[in-house]
Amino acid sequence: MSALLDALRAVLGDAGLLTGGDLAAFETDWRKRYVGRALAVARPASTDEVAAVMRLCHEHRVAVVPQGGNTGLVGGSTPDDSGRQLVLSLTRMKRVREIDVANASLTAEAGCVLADVQAAAAGAGLLFPLSLAAEGSCTLGGNLATNAGGTQVLRYGNARELCLGLEVVTATGEVWQGLSGLRKDNTGYDLRDLFIGSEGTLGIITAATMRLYPQPRDRLTALAACGSLDAAVALLGLARERAGDALTGFEVMNQASLALVARELPLLAQPLPSVPWTVLLELSDAESAEHARGVFEGLLEAAIERGIVQDAAIAQNLQQARSFWHLRESIPLAQAQAGLNIKHDISLPVSAIPGFVAGMDAVLAAYLPGIEVIDFGHLGDGNLHYNVQAPAGVDPAAFMATHEAAINAKVYDAVQQRGGSISAEHGIGRLKREELAARKDATALGMMRAIKQALDPLDLLNPGRLL
Repeated sequence: MSALLDALRAVLGDAGLLTGGDLAAFETDWRKRYVGRALAVARPASTDEVAAVMRLCHEHRVAVVPQGGNTGLVGGSTPDDSGRQLVLSLTRMKRVREIDVANASLTAEAGCVLADVQAAAAGAGLLFPLSLAAEGSCTLGGNLATNAGGTQVLRYGNARELCLGLEVVTATGEVWQGLSGLRKDNTGYDLRDLFIGSEGTLGIITAATMRLYPQPRDRLTALAACGSLDAAVALLGLARERAGDALTGFEVMNQASLALVARELPLLAQPLPSVPWTVLLELSDAESAEHARGVFEGLLEAAIERGIVQDAAIAQNLQQARSFWHLRESIPLAQAQAGLNIKHDISLPVSAIPGFVAGMDAVLAAYLPGIEVIDFGHLGDGNLHYNVQAPAGVDPAAFMATHEAAINAKVYDAVQQRGGSISAEHGIGRLKREELAARKDATALGMMRAIKQALDPLDLLNPGRLL
């Protein structure tokens, strides 16, 4: 491999190729489940350098693992332990190339941190609505490669719906210039959608043109206490009826998830009493702050009158609104502090969610008494993070080693029976590769493999992930 490394160094310079020292940050995934060993870490600073790296790796038949902020949760962006895979980190490619205010679009490189993309849009008086807990470290390229969702999918859609065009480097080092701010372009197959959500297995996204929106004049946030998940679904229906497109966020948190936050992060304020389900909802209005507040207060009053909501707290200022969201976003941190847990990023028709949760909670309680279900997520778009923790006093690592396969089977069987998906927004990576092979429609898998073979016949791009 020395010839390849010498050639890469000639292209990237010493700062652009890491071959020694501590590479653990690139070789270990976010959850510390996968630890690999990289041949080296390439850090290109331009699309031309990415293309040169891919041409050299194609020539030398060396596999490449694209990596953004390395915040993924399914082991999709870390190398295996062979020491023969090159990690290609895009974090040096972080320029915002253009903001077109009249076209309401922004073009940025793949290594741009999501929070920086949001800030650039805000600086131009516009909104980039993709928002998730890791936005301070995840990157735009990774968001697109996994079709990230986040907290505002209900109003603005996933990363796919926010993307207008892409720039992509292929497995052979060619560059597809598909950057475009067009809303309409019917000139053949939609290659953009092919690469979004492909987890780096078909090409390397190096830049993207994204949709922007008007900044809301007012953003209103509230917590609402519900006695059941059926009540939370009824509140969602009422919110859609009253607020329409102004409803931008609708999150649910079960009692166990907020109790876990109280145990692990006791300094975080919880303004409502403990109830079976707490809803975090947000409305935003681009036209009138007064109108938005009137709709919001009327919605909650109607929900309380109808018995859908037991109690509610409306944020009185921006700081309080942020504290409400911080409470929701702290659940994964509390879980990490509590120890390893079995994560499920699932999606279901909203109408099927109460039945799924009630049935699965009962199944797991019967399977292992004392088991704890930390259930939270984006009810507005049907996405739950249905996570399972060990009973009190049981070692989390031992619990996972013994029970993960059986619990996964129970959860995924129930999801599939109700027409749901085993991956809503986290992707497949290595973690769910076998599940996908066993559960995905055979015709769909065949088409996916044919596309992979056509675009990457040597299997050099992120091998062993997704397929």
